[in-house]
Order: sequence, then C-alpha cells, then structure tokens
Amino acid sequence: MTKTLADQIEDLLPQTQCTKCGYPACRPYAEAIARGEAEINQCPPGGIEGVRRLSALTGRPVIPINPANGVERARPVAFIDESLCIGCTLCIQACPVDAIMGAAKQMHTILPSLCTGCDLCVAPCPVDCIAMIPVTGELTGWAAWSQEQADAARARHDFRTVRLQREKEENDARLAAKAVEKMRAVTADATNTPEELAEKERKRAIIAAAMERARLRAAGQTPPENKD
Repeated sequence: MTKTLADQIEDLLPQTQCTKCGYPACRPYAEAIARGEAEINQCPPGGIEGVRRLSALTGRPVIPINPANGVERARPVAFIDESLCIGCTLCIQACPVDAIMGAAKQMHTILPSLCTGCDLCVAPCPVDCIAMIPVTGELTGWAAWSQEQADAARARHDFRTVRLQREKEENDARLAAKAVEKMRAVTADATNTPEELAEKERKRAIIAAAMERARLRAAGQTPPENKD
C-alpha cells in the first residue's frame, strides 16, 4: 500500500508523543506538516537531525529548532520519589505510552525502558514527586534515541489510544443501560396517584434528555443546553 506524505513524515518522527511540537501527538503534527500548516523544526526530541530527515523528505530547507517548542537535549527518563507518591494516578493518566505502573492509593513506578522522556507526567503530580533525569550523557536528539525505541513507543501509544476509546465506549454503554433501568423503574408502577405519575414522567423526560445529550456527544455533535 502506498504511504501518504503524512505517513512518511510520521515514520521520521521520534514518537515520544511529548506534544512539544504544539500538537497532541506525533501523528497530528505529521498531518499538519503534510498540509503545510506546520514547520519541520517543531520537534525538539528529533533535534536538528530530525529536521534534516524531514527536509530530505519534504524539500523544505533545514532550519534550527524553534525555541518556542523547546531545545534539543539529552533524553531524560522520569523518576518517581516513592516516599512522596500518594497514588493519585494522575501521572498514569498523563503518560502517552503506558510507561507508569501503579493503582489508586498505591505507590507508582516508572518503567525506564518504556519512558520516552516526554515530561507529561510532571505537571499533573500534586506532590511534585516526579523528576526528569538525563540518561544519555552528551547524546541528544536522534543520537539519544533509536528507531527501535521510536517504533515501540509508537505501538504503545497506538494501543493506549485504542484501549482508552474502548473503555470510554464500554463506560458509555454501562451508563446508558443504567439510564434505561431507571426509566423502566420510573414507569413500572401503575398504582401511582396523578401527582406521582406526573413526577415520574418528569424524571423520565430528564433521563431521556440526558441519554440524548450523551448520544450526541458520542457522535461528535454539540448537545443542546441543559435547561433542567
């Protein structure tokens, strides 16, 4: 199958998924470059070597890394001070490649071999127990990263994206099922007074409206304002 320009650009990115380029992941950045909406110098983890690779593919001139996106540096790995960790899971939720292990109210730990050095786990930590430790000495950019590591990080990121979407769909289905059961409970008893029936009908309408708003959000549409 012939690869698109965006596919070829994505193949040249280091797949750290760090968002330093200004996009939520490497793929959106690749698509923006392909559309001519982004420059080829917005990826600090790829460094100047990354710019050269993108230049060779796109025909654009080699230019320095844009300082607004960061600087080329030695690759860091996140380290969690386990004595301070409170098990809030915010770092786990932030990690784009599932490189953090732990559970709610339990100590978390970084898997160094999986960490891409993206820094995304640092800001959400409410107790500042995460530090980024350089691990590649004077090696920076692609000299501090391999194609094998990039491919593995990309696979983990893609798997995580699919997993989160599946979990969201399953949760939406559970909520919808609960709403249906509530609706049935509201309308099941036929021995109510007119006032009770009116109240149950009001509740049924609220539940139905909530289900419709959830359906619209799942379809990517903007639900009407809730006036209940």
